Amino acid sequence: MGILLLVVAAAVVLWVITAYNRLIALKNQVANAWKQIDVQLKRRHDLIPNLVSAVKGAMDFEKNTLEAVIAARNKAVSASGGGVAQVARAEGELTQALGRLFALSENYPQLKATANIQQLQEELTSTENKVGFARQLYNDVATSYNTAQQQFPTNLVAGLAKAAPADLWELEDAAERAVPKVDLSMGQ
Repeated sequence: MGILLLVVAAAVVLWVITAYNRLIALKNQVANAWKQIDVQLKRRHDLIPNLVSAVKGAMDFEKNTLEAVIAARNKAVSASGGGVAQVARAEGELTQALGRLFALSENYPQLKATANIQQLQEELTSTENKVGFARQLYNDVATSYNTAQQQFPTNLVAGLAKAAPADLWELEDAAERAVPKVDLSMGQ
């Protein structure tokens, strides 16, 4: 009877250690995934001043758009120390400002022909894709972490591991959720 009790106690202790270590590993994966978003956002923020200065001369009378991009970039940079929702909101505003800039730049054939601007747009597009993948990874890892915290019996160890639910990166702006309109009629 004493040996059976000892085996059961050892199994419980082993399970607690395993559950604790799993939660800590997931917690660290969430932190790492957030840092990967941060790395890509920093790259994005660093590209924007180059893009703005490259188009500034050609779009001299579009100052409002350029100023909106700069203001949105500055807001996004300052939000980087905040929570997921704050960063997502600021980055959404920056994405919209960049979208307006790209839409306006389509009206300037001399801009579209400039290799420097094309390269910056390609780098920014590539970075946007990387940010999207990093956000997806973050949400996947955060969901796994949150699920592990809520599942029984791991939820009994969550407090011991100081596990707190991770916020998911969500689109809060209706404009970002809107379905783009695509016209494939080719002018007919």
